Amino acid sequence: MSRVALDYKPTAAAHRSTHLRWLVSGLLASFIGGGLIYTATKQYDEVAAPTAAPVAAPEIEQNSAPPAEEIDQASVLPQPLGETIEFVVRRNDTLDRIFRHLKLNIADLAVIRDLPGVREAIDRLRPGDTITLVHTDGALQALQRRVSETEVLSVTRGDAGFAAELLATPIEIRRVSAHGSIESSLFTAAREAGISPEVILRMANDIFGWDIDFALDIRQGDRFSVIYEQKYRDGEYIGDGRVLAADFINNGVAHRAVYYESQDGKVADYFTPDGRSMRRQFLRAPLDFTRISSNFNPRRRHPILNTIRAHRGVDYAAPTGAVIKAAGDGRVAFVGVKGGYGRVVILEHGGGISTLYAHMSRFARGLRNGQRVKQGATIGYVGSSGAATGPHLHYEYRVNGVHKNPRTVPLPDAAPIAPGYMADFTARAAEAFADLDRERDSAVSAVAVGR
Repeated sequence: MSRVALDYKPTAAAHRSTHLRWLVSGLLASFIGGGLIYTATKQYDEVAAPTAAPVAAPEIEQNSAPPAEEIDQASVLPQPLGETIEFVVRRNDTLDRIFRHLKLNIADLAVIRDLPGVREAIDRLRPGDTITLVHTDGALQALQRRVSETEVLSVTRGDAGFAAELLATPIEIRRVSAHGSIESSLFTAAREAGISPEVILRMANDIFGWDIDFALDIRQGDRFSVIYEQKYRDGEYIGDGRVLAADFINNGVAHRAVYYESQDGKVADYFTPDGRSMRRQFLRAPLDFTRISSNFNPRRRHPILNTIRAHRGVDYAAPTGAVIKAAGDGRVAFVGVKGGYGRVVILEHGGGISTLYAHMSRFARGLRNGQRVKQGATIGYVGSSGAATGPHLHYEYRVNGVHKNPRTVPLPDAAPIAPGYMADFTARAAEAFADLDRERDSAVSAVAVGR
């Protein structure tokens, strides 16, 4: 584990003393495990938090730890001895509030926040973050907080006062492949193939979402293959990474995509085998994978009025509060209440194209007329305002004021990759797709043999 010092220049003797104390503490911590940790937030709420009752570190026999040369130092974080609290951040928490609730010395917090580079690393708390605090009778001895996937901020009290370090915790990336066939639903097929919901949503919304409407276009017998990254730290799985290559056979039509990042970093996106971006001017569906409750139909019988009235859009049934995204880059032409549409947003995209999003429960915070929005930006949340029988999004696509079926209207082809990158892209894409085909064929053969 590499360390980058942020502050603290001790004398040589103090350095040796501190280093020895951290090493011994680290060895103890690797065997104490969960016995040292008390979760102070177990009964904590935002109105009044009870006083934490942390557990003191027990004595460990000197011969219970392996020799120092056998310890993987990359897996040992310095843990000064003391009472240890592992605190899980909740909504609206601040460090000041946490220190006061845990009866820790506020003056210590002021000192460590003044260390170079520390304020930015510890002030931005997110619900679910974990902060490990070690103290003696309220006097802070150490504070640790993960600030990124590959770095942990470690603050410790030494002979010369508090010091801070960024401890590197490298991630191992493993490449895995998976294959599935849809019999009942996409998520069921993904689960049976061992794919996490995050990966399948990434395929549906971020890769193939411009070509396939996953709410209505999915068919029994559709197939998919994917090569993607899994992330490990100290041998422990911590989550999925980027999709590297994928194909989706939908209703007999093959859709293929590969991730390509140029060496200069100026190009980083998903592309078709011939080098065209998977991104189009408009998304097929303005919200994440869901189901359609009412399709585009010029002779639909209105469910409330019981009369034949054209349904010039697509209704996406979704739970109240589901995020609604801008289908394309545009300008907010209207945000407010409009008759049976209820709470509605209308976006103008240029070229005579506009999109309408109706029956919202609420708008995105700060959304206003004239504002520019980017494709995929949150503009509101699913609801049932206006003439609606239940929570859903009513989505319309208009060209020069004429309604078009959002699911079938032709979308402009995406621009090809710049000529200067084409040779490199072609070589790397061919290799990625060859790996995808080889691993898919191997998996299919294995299943056939198993039968």
